Amino acid sequence: MTHTERPLDVVILAAGQGTRMNSALPKVLHPVAGRPMVAWAVKAARELGAHDIVVVTGHGAEQVEAALSGSGVRFARQEQRLGTGHAFLVGAEALGETGGADLLVLYGDTPLLRTETLRELIADHRAHGNAFTILTGELPDATGYGRVLRGAAGDVERIVEEKAATPAEKAVREFNSGVYVMDGQAPELARRITNHNRAGEYYLTDLLTLYRAEGARVGAFKLSDPDEVVGANDRLGLAQAEAILRRRINAAHMRAGVTLQAPDTVQIEDTVILGRDVTVEPGVILRGQTQIAGGVTVGAYSVVTDSVLEAGVVVKPHSVLEGAWVGAGSDVGPFARLRPGTVLGEGVHIGNFVETKNARLDAGVKAGHLAYLGDVTMGAETNVGAGTIIANFDGVNKHQSRVGAGVFIGSNSTLIAPRVVGDAAFIAAGSALHEDVPEGALAVARGKQRTLEGWSRRYWGGMREKVREKLPWLAGWLERQG
Repeated sequence: MTHTERPLDVVILAAGQGTRMNSALPKVLHPVAGRPMVAWAVKAARELGAHDIVVVTGHGAEQVEAALSGSGVRFARQEQRLGTGHAFLVGAEALGETGGADLLVLYGDTPLLRTETLRELIADHRAHGNAFTILTGELPDATGYGRVLRGAAGDVERIVEEKAATPAEKAVREFNSGVYVMDGQAPELARRITNHNRAGEYYLTDLLTLYRAEGARVGAFKLSDPDEVVGANDRLGLAQAEAILRRRINAAHMRAGVTLQAPDTVQIEDTVILGRDVTVEPGVILRGQTQIAGGVTVGAYSVVTDSVLEAGVVVKPHSVLEGAWVGAGSDVGPFARLRPGTVLGEGVHIGNFVETKNARLDAGVKAGHLAYLGDVTMGAETNVGAGTIIANFDGVNKHQSRVGAGVFIGSNSTLIAPRVVGDAAFIAAGSALHEDVPEGALAVARGKQRTLEGWSRRYWGGMREKVREKLPWLAGWLERQG
């Protein structure tokens, strides 16, 4: 097997507490652009084609492991946090027999590290026949990082931690990112790391010295953008990482043919899929497993989560969609809300202040204004008048209703579930239906109108003094009535 054919195993260190986050949530689970920070490292490992991935957990282990369940990774718990060297050894031992694989060390709090950069690091490691390669960067002021110290010939000789560095060493601009690629002897060498240092910790950086003592080749690969390895250590860092990732995501969509009218105001999570010629207006938020087909327009300040929008859909401003499926050519909003379980057929119109939940509306259904459609199916071309309510809840249970095709529901009607309305039926405006309606029938469910002449004059006349004080127009009208 040549060095370019070797498999790759990945150990992700995610055991730290992250006290500067000041949070009950483990640091590595704080989300950035739609994924917990540690999930970005898992994503990178998968994109690299890793043979095996072990995540080392510690603080909040149960939460971290639950968050990554189903991702195909394995876990190793660092019961005592004794340093990065100890954490790596815990993870490496969980890998078992590496079979000559290279080992890549990543961290659960560096979501900005690009997969492309890691590919370049691994390629450089293998091309030079290195046993141990450090990912380094250079900053005008590398305060906070360990420094990479080189010999006269430019070879990497050692890494010195900031707290142990001399003033001259602190002036070095090249820093250690903490990301390494190493060969299969790394676990054995890691067992030799000691904690004979000021902090009493087992430093993973000591592997470099151990490799050199074996006469192995050690190298460094320098980042072009040192910001990639900046960790999100507090809420400020988290916000900065979020901003950078969002710009990357937005730029990738625009290069692929998506129009973002005000990209700095648009938030698109990494898991969202957008087709060509999608237009996204200012202030839009797209989340989760959302998939939007070509030619769709998402109006300003709308929020779309875990939803599918087929070709040609128009979502008008200030609409909220969650767990919805919107058929081709439909339009939604403005100020509409589609809740989970909503399925719209082709050419459906959902207008302003209409809310749907667990509702299936077939092609051509129209609900233009001020309606609540919950736990209902509606056949093609049914028209829902303004103010229509599907009263689906009896205080304990939700009930299903079925409305046929071509039904006309008059304004301000209430269907008390469970109801069945046949095809081509009419429901008169203002009706409150408590019985089913047969196909083609007209249902009128409202009290008969009574008109009492002169009632207003008698009613208001009984409180004439208060009317004079508070309702001057009405007081004048009473005077004219005599």
